[in-house]
Amino acid sequence: MDKAESSKSIVSWQSELLKTAEKYNIIVSWVAVIFNILFFITDYINVEEHWIVFLYVRLGVSGITFAALMLRKPLKIPSEKVVFIPFLLISFQNAFMWSLMDAEHLQKHTLAYMALFIGAGMLILWKMNYSVIIVVASIIVNVFFLSINSQLPLEQIMVNGGLLTGSVAIFSILLIQTRFNLTKREIISRTELAASNQLLKEQKEIIEENNEHITASIQYAKRIQEAILPNNELFEKHLSEHFVFFKPKDIVSGDFYWFERNEKTNTTLLAAVDCTGHGVPGAFMSMIGNTLLNEIAHKETLSSPAEILFELRAAVIEALQQSGQVDNKEGMDISLCMINHEKRTLQFAGAYNPLYQVREGSLIETKSDRMPIGNYHDRNEMPFTNHDIETQEGDIFYIFTDGYIDQFGGPKGKKLSSKNFKKVIEDISKHPLKNQPKYLEKGMKNWQKDLDQIDDMLIIGFKI
Repeated sequence: MDKAESSKSIVSWQSELLKTAEKYNIIVSWVAVIFNILFFITDYINVEEHWIVFLYVRLGVSGITFAALMLRKPLKIPSEKVVFIPFLLISFQNAFMWSLMDAEHLQKHTLAYMALFIGAGMLILWKMNYSVIIVVASIIVNVFFLSINSQLPLEQIMVNGGLLTGSVAIFSILLIQTRFNLTKREIISRTELAASNQLLKEQKEIIEENNEHITASIQYAKRIQEAILPNNELFEKHLSEHFVFFKPKDIVSGDFYWFERNEKTNTTLLAAVDCTGHGVPGAFMSMIGNTLLNEIAHKETLSSPAEILFELRAAVIEALQQSGQVDNKEGMDISLCMINHEKRTLQFAGAYNPLYQVREGSLIETKSDRMPIGNYHDRNEMPFTNHDIETQEGDIFYIFTDGYIDQFGGPKGKKLSSKNFKKVIEDISKHPLKNQPKYLEKGMKNWQKDLDQIDDMLIIGFKI
């Protein structure tokens, strides 16, 4: 908390304490006005010979207190000074009454004096100096009136109420001061808590507003990313049957799929790409990967998927080095297929991600090279392996990223694993291609259950 906020907090609790003290002090003052007069009934019962004098005194005290209450706002009199008036006057009043009483009546009247101090201790909120003034003034006035009017010796005065009243007076000082300090601490704590809650509320609103802006920006980035993905018309036009199961972990994805048609050679390039990371970082890498693939695919000197991957790796390394990213972990994994529609052949090259081929219910795996598209130790000049895939009518091909395979779930919360994923592919291959995504979705829900998705998921199935 800075100095300005600290100063504001101090002013706040002091203002709250002043309001609380004012409320109780004014209540006590009105109680003094009313009940001080009503107590003349006890005077009439207990001290009949002096009750008229006592009534005049009580009327005078109540009248002065009433005047102070009425003039409080016009004269801007603090509440602690307003309540100090009846408290002091009632102390003088009781001292005068004591001096005119015998031992029996003095003992009874002591209760009224004790009630005064205890009541003040329970309600009044003022600083210690006011209590000290009241007690000292009461002692002086009592000594004065008793020495003038009372016929009782000091011992009888002390035994019949003086000692007890003095003890209660001291106790009331401690009671008033303790209550004042406790009230002050409670108000300070409450005020600081309220200030802290307000600060948290303001910070929460700022965070929520920032999150809204960030989310809106990411949503816009999602629309841009979706715009670069190949549309379904390309698949429908150049592949007899297909599906794309695409399930990003976040709003934007580090996985993307890529489609390029070459009319001259009557070939189609199809790729499933997994960039480093997911979310926004992965999405940036996917934009780089998509742009570079589009550039490289139009080079007529490149005639195989392996050559394209070799060229793509060099381009990715150069792009990352230019941006200052030299970490070996940056890059992408990819499965890349080249389909020759005239010859009905398929070539495949992969960086970490393999190709699955299902023929008559049995899965055939074509392994990829165990090196990524990116800086990888001393293997950056090693060529990728080009695979010529034997195809038959009815073969189904699957390319994918590792998000589905690596998802945690099942009874033991482990990864699905490649072994189980192969079984999933074999099972869904029995269904029409267009229906296979719903079986992938259902299978993942049963496996994942309540666990969070840990990575982007991308699976592409197609027939030539």
